[in-house]
Amino acid sequence: MTPPPDLITVSELTRRLAELVEPAFDGVWVAGEVSGVRRAASGHTYFTLKDAEATLSCALFRYQARYQRYELKEGETIAVKGRISIYPPRGSYQLLTDYFEPLGAGSLAAAFERLKRKLEAEGLFDPARKRPLPLLPRCLGVVTSPTGAAIRDIVRVATARFPGIRILLAPARVQGEGAAAEIAAALAALDRRGECDVIIVGRGGGSLEELWPFNEEAVVRAVAACTTPVVSAVGHETDVTLCDLAADVRAATPSNAAELAVPVKAELLATLEARRPSYEELFGALESAG
Repeated sequence: MTPPPDLITVSELTRRLAELVEPAFDGVWVAGEVSGVRRAASGHTYFTLKDAEATLSCALFRYQARYQRYELKEGETIAVKGRISIYPPRGSYQLLTDYFEPLGAGSLAAAFERLKRKLEAEGLFDPARKRPLPLLPRCLGVVTSPTGAAIRDIVRVATARFPGIRILLAPARVQGEGAAAEIAAALAALDRRGECDVIIVGRGGGSLEELWPFNEEAVVRAVAACTTPVVSAVGHETDVTLCDLAADVRAATPSNAAELAVPVKAELLATLEARRPSYEELFGALESAG
């Protein structure tokens, strides 16, 4: 037979599936019963989540295992936060585990979902609320720890891209008791000053408990209430918080937030220089018309 024009290879089909599925299930929470726990010599742990109708292969890599507070137990029902990954050689998919905990009414997973539903119903995550970032910010506001890696990364990237940009830090604890109140207050203070063109709020990576202040209602509402555009940069790319959902822009990391918020000065100058003849022609036409 003559091959149809839309014929594709197995590899191409798998690649397309990965492009569709993996971004759609990044930071997903899944509940199920643990079975088949296997710890490899590499330090990675493999297990299955199951319910009455389906099973899901899961992997907990060694570098993520150190963040876990609980042990995987056969037969226990847990909530797992992770991301779907398609494995082309076997044509299979698995859940790469970032965090897990026993499932119960008082768990962080349940609290996350309850608050997410509540704020979503109020429209705090509505895409229509999101504002574009300014093309040329004169002042960059930052809400984070004054001693953490996040502020160092933001300052390094922002000043490299646009030397001389003004950076205004509103220091706040980013984990532990009282952190959420400090973050919310710092956001409100920067916004009230009216000096910043964009605000970055965030921190480096950590466990779900360490990132939890960015899931607190006070912080999410403070982000939503800002009249200044807000970039949320909490943890790593796989970490998704309610703060991310409320912000105008979500960045994968604090460094990436600085890249999104601050243009490269040299590139802007080059663009203006390239367009100079057009501007001069326009000015000449306006003067002639006047």
